[in-house]
Order: sequence, then structure tokens, then C-alpha cells
Amino acid sequence: MKTNSKKLLHILTLALAVLVFLPGCKKFLGLSRQEDFEYKPQTLDPNINISARQFLENRSYGATPQDTVFKWMRLGLEYAGIDLAEYEKPDRTFIFLHNEAIRRFDGTGKLNGGLFFTYPLAQKDGSGNYIVDPVTGLPKTTAATKWSDYDKETVKNYFLYLIGQGKLNFTDLNNLNKDVQSLLPPNTTATKESLLGWVNGGKGFDQEGKFWLKIRSNDDLGPIVFNDNASDRSAGYIATNGIIHVYGVALQPFRPQQ
Repeated sequence: MKTNSKKLLHILTLALAVLVFLPGCKKFLGLSRQEDFEYKPQTLDPNINISARQFLENRSYGATPQDTVFKWMRLGLEYAGIDLAEYEKPDRTFIFLHNEAIRRFDGTGKLNGGLFFTYPLAQKDGSGNYIVDPVTGLPKTTAATKWSDYDKETVKNYFLYLIGQGKLNFTDLNNLNKDVQSLLPPNTTATKESLLGWVNGGKGFDQEGKFWLKIRSNDDLGPIVFNDNASDRSAGYIATNGIIHVYGVALQPFRPQQ
């Protein structure tokens, strides 16, 4: 009898489990399935209803002092002498740099990422000659600490490269790289005060003045990838004069094929 009772209890337990998970048994003994709850998906409105310039100014050191995520981008634009009116012109794709795309620090306060880390300053000897590693052909370097460590013309060209002609958002892209013509003139080269002037065959910049955009997973949930190298931090902001994609890592100003 004791054995039979155990078998009966086992059978009843299995039956209870089946009843609980049957599609038709949405409620049993006070339990309910997830589908009892109505799920209402929500999509954040990508329209910011201001120009790209206003978006930049508001979030650097403008109307919203506590929100300064584009502070270092704006400092770079001002150092380069770029008129912010460029960010009011229509039919453009604007690549914005979050502060961390320019300078990022680890938990100890040491610089470990961003443009200043990725393209450090080239060292020179006492005679003013670059100290070049004979094996790599690249100079020894030290990290930059401010925009003025770089040649002003190089900084200007870097930001011109981050403004694309035409509006390109998620619906205009797929998982294949799409060429985007930037404002950077073709055949522009970077000066050699930083590592930027030593990469890409010593040219630094894309020689056609173009960059690539694509969606990594070919759907609206995937990141927009810049030059096959960096995924966006946030993307698809619809300004009154174009589209804005924001990046939080250093962006290389040339396509990898070059």
C-alpha cells in the first residue's frame, strides 16, 4: 500500500504539472501564464524637433548644463574653427562624438580609450626628428591631452569627414557597407604630429573622402557600424535638417580597404 501511494502521488504531481502548462489552462490554483498580461510595445520617438546644431549646443555646454556629453566634440570644432552653421545645413548625416569617443578613462583615472588614446602624439628627439621604431615603421608615442596637441587643419579635416552628404537612417541601410560621401575633400592627408599621420599608408584620411555605414544584424535592432570598425552608442536621431548617429569610441577616418 505504501508503494502504491507513492506511485499515485507521483502520477498526481505529473498531472498537475501538465494542467498548469497546458495552453488552455491559463489559470489553475491561482497561477497564471505570462500571456494573461497584455504587452504593449513602445518605441521612443526619434524626432528631436531641433537642428543638429541645436542638439549639439544643448548637450555640450548650452541650454542643459548637466548634460555635456558632446562637450569635447564642441571644443574640437571650436579649436578647428568650423562654423557650427554646418550643422544647420539640410540633407546630411551627422556623426556625433560622445565625450568617450575622444577621451575615456579607466577606474583609476588613466586614459585608456578614445581619439586621444588611439591616435597619440608622435615623439621627437632633441633635434626635432621623429623617433621611429625600425621594425614597425611607426613613431613612439605619448597620449594627447587636449585638442591643441594636434594640428588645427588635421582636426578640421577629421570633423569634416564626420559629416555625410544625404540622409541615411536605419531604413536606408542594410548589412552591406554603403559609401557615404563626406565633406572632406579627396586626397586630403593628415599631418604627422600624431599617429593619424602615419596610418592608412601615411595618408591618415580616406583618399576619396568617403566613409561606410551598415547595420550589423540587418534589422532595426542592430547597431549602425562606421567603417566596419565601430558600432554606434545611439543612432537614428531625426533632426530638422538631417540624421544624427552618436559614437562612443574613436572613429578611424578611412575605410579599411585603403
